[in-house]
Parts: sequence; C-alpha cells; structure tokens
Amino acid sequence: MTNILFEREKLFKEKFFKLVRKRETSDKKIDVNVEKIIDDVRRNSDEALIKYTMKFDNMRVNSIKDLAVSRMEIEAGFSAVNSKVIKALKNAISRVNSFHKKQIPKNISYKDKEGVFLSSIWNPIESVGLYVPGGKAAYPSSLIMNAVPAIVSGVERIAIMVPATNGNVNPLVLACAKILKIKEIYKIGGAQAIAALAYGTKTIKKVDKIFGPGNAYVASAKKKVFGTVGIDMIAGPSEILVLADKKNNPEHIAIDLLSQAEHDGFAQSILITDDENFARKVTIEIKNLLKTLKRRKIAEESWKNLGAIIIVKNIKSSFSLINKIAPEHLELAIDNSKKFLKYIKNAGSIFLGRYTPEAIGDYIAGPNHVLPTDRTARFSSGLNVLDFFKRSSVISCDKKSIKKIGKDAIILANEEGLQAHALSIECRLDK
Repeated sequence: MTNILFEREKLFKEKFFKLVRKRETSDKKIDVNVEKIIDDVRRNSDEALIKYTMKFDNMRVNSIKDLAVSRMEIEAGFSAVNSKVIKALKNAISRVNSFHKKQIPKNISYKDKEGVFLSSIWNPIESVGLYVPGGKAAYPSSLIMNAVPAIVSGVERIAIMVPATNGNVNPLVLACAKILKIKEIYKIGGAQAIAALAYGTKTIKKVDKIFGPGNAYVASAKKKVFGTVGIDMIAGPSEILVLADKKNNPEHIAIDLLSQAEHDGFAQSILITDDENFARKVTIEIKNLLKTLKRRKIAEESWKNLGAIIIVKNIKSSFSLINKIAPEHLELAIDNSKKFLKYIKNAGSIFLGRYTPEAIGDYIAGPNHVLPTDRTARFSSGLNVLDFFKRSSVISCDKKSIKKIGKDAIILANEEGLQAHALSIECRLDK
C-alpha cells in the first residue's frame, strides 16, 4: 500500500521525520571483510588482486598482465558497439565537456594596501582512479561523468577499474574509454580495486584521488582508504523528489518516480502534490507501469518500502519540506517553475518544468549526475571540475610590508604562547 502523508493531519511532523531519516544500508560484516581484503592487497600486492579476481569474478587469471585491458580489447569493444550508440556517446561527452569547461577556476593575484602580494593558484590533481560498475550492468554514463571533468581539469593520469565477470568488460565501457582516449584500464572490481588504487601494487601505481560509485564493498573500502588518498564522496542509494500539480500527465510523473526506484531496493521516490485526486491517479499509473518494467522486483521493493506521496495544502508550503528532505534529484513540474528556484536551498540537481525528466540529466544534459544523497545536499554539491583541482595560496612580503603587518602577528603569536612564531617575524623587523 502506498505511503501517503497529509500535511493537514496532526501526526504529520512525526511521520515526515520517519520518512526522511537516513536509510541504513551499512553492514558490519562487509566492513570486516573489506578490512581483510585491503590488508591482503597491501601485503601481497598483485597476488592478492589475482586471487580475489578469480574468486569473485569467475575469471581465469594466469598473471597480473591478464588484468590489464589491452589495446586490442579496447578496439574490439568499440567495434562491437552500434554506430548509433557511438554517436550518442560522443554527443553526451561533448555536452558534458562543454558544461564542465565553464567551471574551470581562475587564479587570483593582487598586492594589498600594505604592499603584501597575495595569490591563489589552482593545479589539477596529478593522478586519479575511476571506479566503473560492471557487474550486473554496464554504466558508460558513469564513466563519462567521472572522466570528463578529470580530462577538462588537465589530470595527467586516469586509471579505470572495472569488474569483468568471466573476464569480459562490457563493450560499451570500452567504447566510451576509447572515445575519451583513456588507455589504462584494469579488470578489477570490489574492495581490492580500491585498495590497489589507494596503496599501489608491484604493477599498478597508486593514485591521488578515487572517484566513482560501486556496491557496498566499494563504498566501505573508499571510507577506509580516505586520508591515504582523496575520495569524491560516499554515494548512497539514489533518490528523487517530484513536486507536481494536477496539470501534469499522471503517467509521466509515475515513470519519473520509478526511474529511480528501479536502481536499487533502497532507492527512494517521493511525490509532493497539492491535489489528492492527482496523487491517486499517479499511484494507479505506478501500479500499471510496474507490470511492464524489466527491473520490476527492484522498483516494486523500493516503492513499497521507501516510496511516499505527500499531500500539501498548497505548492508554496512544499518548499520547506523540500529543503528538509534535501533530495539528490528534484523535479519542479509546476507552472513558472523557474521563479520558485529562489526557495530551493538544498538539492543536488534541479529539473524545471513538465518536460525535463531527471533521466535527461543522467545522460546528456551537461551537468554532472554524480550527486549528494541521504540529505547530504544540505552541505555538499555534485561532482564538478573543482573536485579535480587543489588550490595553493601564495604570500610575499618585502621589508616594508612585513613591518606594517608584522607587529600585530607578533602580538597574536605571543598571546597563543608560540614564542618561536613571534620571533620568526620579529627578527625580520627593524629594531
């Protein structure tokens, strides 16, 4: 039965809080196993990678060389993909590339009124590892969204890790890698792939930062190696919130909700509307559409356990709820949607109007589809070019300028009890 909440009811706040509480998907057993795998890779290097690949991916491996994707395999993968798909991949890459180029940060430099030269300079991270899911399904869109900002940023080395069940990498992923001109690809998945990227092995050089989604083992491994390397984020199950009025086609809204539900049993889809009759129509459409989906069991589990419809008094009263939910994806399928943007403070990505389904952002719109989940849009943003840069500040004083600002610095250093700090400035000032 559909979980329907009415803003007008007395227990609404209590029910709403229960709805938006963090979905608990962690497993202590997984964390323990991941710890063992990481330790094994650190101690036994390539041998551990071979062992786990044979164990988990049903792949015969004679040597570590078998885990590296050859140029011939990349070419074969590209040739196996339909030309229409290749064209679609190139178009998606082009659009994502164009959007991300506009995010490249600019250096700043100036001399202040005291004569101190100040600057902030940006440099790309030197090497990154991209994890691309490849077990039950292939996601070239995930590779595009992680690789394009790295390329735009000027990252020198990009290494891809992709699990290859039975030794085969999905041709779509290989075709995408060829278009992106990425040649360093390994048939390694799971926690062992993250460990190899973080610590390096005899064959695989370690990277500076790891990007890309994965299963619970990958997420756990990324948490454990953080600090040794940087990570993008710990992405939880997908989620969507749709704000829709009665002028929408109920079938359109229903399929938008199911587009996220089909990802994962822990995915969450929520509809907010001011029309109860429209909400009932959407639930009927969801029931009908579920019968037609290939991933029906997953979508049905998600919608039954975590899906919800919230009936609000009016559209404007929904915005405070939206900001509390802080959704990964937010659709504003209402009249004059752009004018309501000023009320939205917490959302990963926002889709305006009745003809902008969330799925268009997953593939080809331009902005990145790697977004904060589990209400973390309250304090974080989606993946962007800045994630592939680091910033250094630059300070330069001459004899005159250090004299002007140094006295106050000496006072503060002494107040903090750091005498050497104070002396390092004082010795440079005229007596």
